Amino acid sequence: MNRPTPSQTVGPFYGYALPFPGGGDIAPPGDGAAITVRGHVYDGAGDPIPDALLEFWQADPSGSLTGAPGTLRRDPVTGAVVGRHGVDFTGFGRVATDADGHWTLRTLVPGTGYISVCVFARGLLHHLFTRIYLRPDAFLGSLPPQRGRTLVATAEREGVYRFDIHLQGEKETVFLDFG
Repeated sequence: MNRPTPSQTVGPFYGYALPFPGGGDIAPPGDGAAITVRGHVYDGAGDPIPDALLEFWQADPSGSLTGAPGTLRRDPVTGAVVGRHGVDFTGFGRVATDADGHWTLRTLVPGTGYISVCVFARGLLHHLFTRIYLRPDAFLGSLPPQRGRTLVATAEREGVYRFDIHLQGEKETVFLDFG
């Protein structure tokens, strides 16, 4: 039987084999400064997307973008991805949305004030870049207020933020072009 591979980039099997155990746990376990950022990915009709894949990059709390190895650990015998070693702050995470289009990231507050996000989803021939801002920023001030709000996470309670990604429509998230 032919099995889907991560290189199959178009179709309903897009995210197969790319998520890894603990992919959304960027903060080391037990770190009291950890925050949770969660949300949904929605299509243009406002329906949740159940098979999107999100990648996150961010600075550490001091603002350093250096990161640390430790994200994609493999079993030395089988080669299977076993996930993070759980000690270092790597600054990278990868999360698939669930059946309800929901995702969750457990991380530390970045010293730069934002988390970079790359969105992969069926129907997108090119991935999209956006940011999650946790505090005011000069870049946000350069955008029309209604557009800038699409990049700001909402504090739900202490240590928990919500950030929904809308691919199209009236609530469309601002996407960044680095080309």
